[in-house]
Order: sequence, then structure tokens, then C-alpha cells
Amino acid sequence: MLLKELHLGNAQETVDIRVTDGKFAQIAPNLEPIPGEETVTGCAGKMVLPPFVESHVHLDTCLTAGRPRWNLTGTLFEGIQCWEEYKPFLTKQEVKERVNKAIRMQAANGIQYVRTHVDINDPKLTALEAILELREEVRDYMDIQIVAFPQYGILSYPKGAELLEQALKMGADAAGAIPHFEFTREYSVESLNICFDLAQKYNKLIDVHCDEIDDEASRGLETLATRAYETGMRDMVTASHTTAMHSYNNAYVIRLMRILKLSGINFVANPCVNVHLGGRADTYPKRRSMTRVKELTDEGINVSFGSDDIFDPWNPLGNAKMRDQVFMGLYTGHMLGYDEIVNSYRFVTTNAARTLHLGDDYGIAEGKDANFVILDAKDWYDALNYDAPILRNYRKGKLIASTAPVDKQVFF
Repeated sequence: MLLKELHLGNAQETVDIRVTDGKFAQIAPNLEPIPGEETVTGCAGKMVLPPFVESHVHLDTCLTAGRPRWNLTGTLFEGIQCWEEYKPFLTKQEVKERVNKAIRMQAANGIQYVRTHVDINDPKLTALEAILELREEVRDYMDIQIVAFPQYGILSYPKGAELLEQALKMGADAAGAIPHFEFTREYSVESLNICFDLAQKYNKLIDVHCDEIDDEASRGLETLATRAYETGMRDMVTASHTTAMHSYNNAYVIRLMRILKLSGINFVANPCVNVHLGGRADTYPKRRSMTRVKELTDEGINVSFGSDDIFDPWNPLGNAKMRDQVFMGLYTGHMLGYDEIVNSYRFVTTNAARTLHLGDDYGIAEGKDANFVILDAKDWYDALNYDAPILRNYRKGKLIASTAPVDKQVFF
């Protein structure tokens, strides 16, 4: 297969891409077709990127908004209660049907790699079993990484530590925690110790819902980073949300940055949902409640963006489109300088790939698997600004999703 005249990233010059046996065989200008080779048409002048990476989503809760009731206050905590009321309806088949729909939405929007947090505060582990099965069923089209997520805590939920260990034994890829939701500060710290102990015991990654609250006294992040540094797990550890960091005083953040840089941990912000759920206890002024993406990025710390929720008790909207997270993140984070805009696709591509530990397999280069997407734009500035659709999504050279170009007409 030969694709002609594509812009690789934001490059002004175009290149041709030859795919052979599911691999990038040649990437260079002016490649001549080989007899019998398929030449893909309709993509000349368009932008090509490695596939989008969804670095934080809850697939087990997706597509449940309004069932059995809507989250009317828009708070994180009412969302948790709504989800608890939905749990009696969970079956493996029901979970798999919903998640299958969400995965196809993701594929249509150029996503091929997903890290999903699955609630394990369920003695039956129904959702975990369902998504473990689904992970194998769709592996030819989508890589799914599962975080064992203790929604109600490790120590503040009966047998929380045992359930976390069981989930890791069953095949979850990462250990989770939620220190700010534990009953006490002492439980918060000890829950992170348990999380690290189990991750090291089973050689797993770590991704913690950390300080997802507007309380500036919520300081789980300093413990998480210190444990990552002391254990040597470093970039195997991810701090998700960290919205309390939005409320930290600057003097504390200056001190905190030292251990954050030493630790090497990753950060995930979820711009749309963080802004939606945050600031709910405020009158005015209201906080934005997104972590300090700009400052973290300027310090060389890896940050990626995730959707968090897709039409569920915490987000009544959601379409699995990573562009929306970047768009909201740039506005919320005061990152609309030209260079910040044109390079912002990294939050949902290379930065997110680092978070998931995808390694050298990810990216567009000769010899790698031909996993890539083609956008209906010449560069990321236009793709972001005009919400360009994903024209084609290729997995090992096989087309797994496509969208027809939009034909807009104005009659005056």
C-alpha cells in the first residue's frame, strides 16, 4: 500500500508512506508505485499522526448517564452515588455491550491505545472480568490497559486490599488507589504503601486517582512522588487528576516541584471533566480545577490528557474525541501561544504513549507497525481549530475506521 503526499506531523514538506506486511517499509518523498501495489487516494495534502492514546478513561461506567438517575448537582460525590445505584444492574454481558460501543466510538476518533480504570470495589469483580475478556477479543484493533481502581478506597472499603491484589492476579495491568477518598490522612498514606507493595510484588504499573478534590490540604501527591522516587518505580507511576494542585499555594508548589522532578512520575489531566466537576463548593470566584499543566510541562514533566468519562454519572456528555480534551486543556491552562497550540497533539500522542509505557513500538518510523491516522487537515493547528475528522485509522496497515470528508457549503 502506498500513500502519497502526506504531512508527517506539522512538517510543511510532504512525504510518501509505503506499508508492506503491516509495517512502515519506506517513508520518503517521491516514492514510485510498485506494480500491483494499492495506491490510496483522497489523502494527499493531509496530516498523518501516530494513533491517539486515551490515557485515562472509565470504560466500565461509559454510556450509563441518567441510569438509574441523573447527577443533578454535577459533583464528583453524587456521581459516585449514582454509580453505586447502577451497580446492581451490572452483568458481564451488559458491561461488554456498552464497552464495545465505546471502543468503536474511540476507533472512529483515531484511538488505538486505551488505559481504562475499572472499579474493583465489588466483591464479584463483574466489570473487571468483562473488560479482561473484551481486552483479548479486540486486541487486533485496540490495546486496552486496565487499572485496578478502588473507587471507595483500599482501607476505607471492606477487604479493599484483598480485592486489589485479586484484580492484579486476574490480569489488571496497573494498581490504583484513591488517597483523597480514604477516611483519614493515615489511611491515605498507608493506602499508597499498599498500592506500591502490590505493584512491585506483581510487577505492575501504578496509576493513582490523586487529590481529585479542590481541598488544598489534600497532599497525596507528595507521598506518591516520594514513594515512586524511593522505590525506583519512577515513570512506572502516574498521578491522575491532581486537581488539588490547582489550589495549592505557590510557595508549597515550588517545594513540591523538586520531588516531582526527582520522581520522574507521569501526570494525566482530564480537562473537560476536571473543569465540570471542580469548583462545585465555590460561590465566586470559581476555580477551574485543572492541574498545573503549563507549569509541569515547563519543568519537563510528562503530562498527557484523558477523557475520564464518556456519558456517565460524572459526565453527561462525551464522544470519545481526544481533540476535545486538547481544545479544553489549552483554554483552561492558558496555553494558547502559537507553539503551544501546534505542538499540543503530543498530549494525546507521544506524551500519552510515555504514560502507558508503550515504548519504542509507538510512532511512525520505518520498521515499526503501520499504526497511524490521517486527519482532514494539513496540520494540527487547522485540525484543532476546525475539529477535523479522522479520515482513516490504520492498524498494522489494515483500515479499521474511516470517515468521509465533510462537504460544507454556504449559499450567500
